[in-house]
Amino acid sequence: MIQPVKDTYRFDLAHSQYLRIRRLGWLFFLALIVTAIVGVLCGAALWTTYVHNVTLYLKWQDALVALSWFISFVSILGSILVVRFLHALREGHTAGMVTFEGNNTITVRDLSAENMKSIFWIMNSAFWCFVTALIGLVPAILVGWTMHIPSPVLMVVTTGLAILLSLAGIVVSIVATSFILVGCLGGISFCRKLGSSHTYRLNGQATIRIDNFVLTISYPGNPESLVDLNLLSTQDQHQLLSLLHTRWVDAKQVWNPALGEEIAQALEASKRLVSVA
Repeated sequence: MIQPVKDTYRFDLAHSQYLRIRRLGWLFFLALIVTAIVGVLCGAALWTTYVHNVTLYLKWQDALVALSWFISFVSILGSILVVRFLHALREGHTAGMVTFEGNNTITVRDLSAENMKSIFWIMNSAFWCFVTALIGLVPAILVGWTMHIPSPVLMVVTTGLAILLSLAGIVVSIVATSFILVGCLGGISFCRKLGSSHTYRLNGQATIRIDNFVLTISYPGNPESLVDLNLLSTQDQHQLLSLLHTRWVDAKQVWNPALGEEIAQALEASKRLVSVA
């Protein structure tokens, strides 16, 4: 715990946890960069294997090239999010993960490694939305094959069916693409909030609880914050919980009537972890 000024108490991310999460972050970042490079190279290699003339149907090679380059695109976006999180991680290590200011204000950062899982699942959702968009275009690929059927009658029938299916598939592709666009716009907000600090007024509107050694703070009109207390050193854990209990008593227990018991359980859990270690 650091006390830069009177009535201000700052709890930094533990050094060991900082190194662990930073190492995971950089490994994730490198994996994304390698994936992006491989995707670009695969798409470029496939691009040179066929003729690029204008057709009324979609070539299957075009679909594979688009998929390869989209994987690269998503990987680059994911790497940007990882860098943003690593920056926030350093801020939490040097400028505080939890800060009490006076008797009625707390500032917290969510620096759990779970943030990187969130990045992965965002990328995963974007990938499958794009795959769905490509599946919707599969009938358009079939048109290129049905037009080469030797039998004129069979060619007309199968091509007509493929065109009808293409119309339905285009609707699916448009919906999936719209999800991707909305996700990209939402990703901007997610990037700004990733690991960012949130300040809460500790008054009667605030709700604080501790469950499974995770401090949860919610306040009307503000995003809910989760703080993994395992990311603090053992000494800081005890000091933070003791300070939180003091603030809770001073506030006449309005944040959560059961918070005192939850703090006691958290302190007991911390002691057990120390004894096991």
